[in-house]
Amino acid sequence: MRLLRALAAAALAVLALTGCSTATAQRAVPPLPRTERDRDDLIDTAQQVLVDRCLARQGLTLQNASAPQDRSAAAPQDRRLQGALFGRGRPELSVTLATGYTVTAHTDGCLAAAERDLYGDQRLWFHTRVVVNNLRAEAQQRMKRDPDYRAATARWTRCVTPAHGPRPGRPDPAVSTRCARESGLTRLRARLEPALLARVRAERHGQLTTYRQLRTRALRRAADLYAERTVQITLKKGSDPS
Repeated sequence: MRLLRALAAAALAVLALTGCSTATAQRAVPPLPRTERDRDDLIDTAQQVLVDRCLARQGLTLQNASAPQDRSAAAPQDRRLQGALFGRGRPELSVTLATGYTVTAHTDGCLAAAERDLYGDQRLWFHTRVVVNNLRAEAQQRMKRDPDYRAATARWTRCVTPAHGPRPGRPDPAVSTRCARESGLTRLRARLEPALLARVRAERHGQLTTYRQLRTRALRRAADLYAERTVQITLKKGSDPS
């Protein structure tokens, strides 16, 4: 339900697609946003509009999610909403990362349908997005296997471990920082992580290229939805095209 609440909050922020009208009913696609954050916002907003439309066709909205105190009474409705949103049954998509972690997703459900509309190929987008979003984690996994890093980690462990007793599960932050500096762990991490991340990105060049291409497609589709919805709102409000 946490994601349901997050999406419900996003629905309140559909400013770019619902909060404006034009003086003309002619369809004009706006220029793509310049900053990465604004581009992310445009795609997220377009995805939310597509999800809302998909749910509406099934007689559902994100507002159908029950409040915590009403969970027992509304459990069947919540399950229906979650199934419509995220898909049902066993996930059809799966990616096992170099870190060993496996990410899964459904090909049915309104979120999957919205991704197909935006990116064209949901399966390709899912696989590419999961890999690209975990490049830093992959680099960090390689760093942990580096002999110098492992030696520095062992020195850090000895440093934070009291003279009498086991190492605390959560060492004092000040002690942890001091030991990271004295063990050379801080300096080694600052040198290794950027180099390993650059190497991972080079090895994943093809997937990064695909990621950018699919994201550009989604941006153009989102801008298209912006123009389409602007015209619809203008016509509903009866704006004078003159």
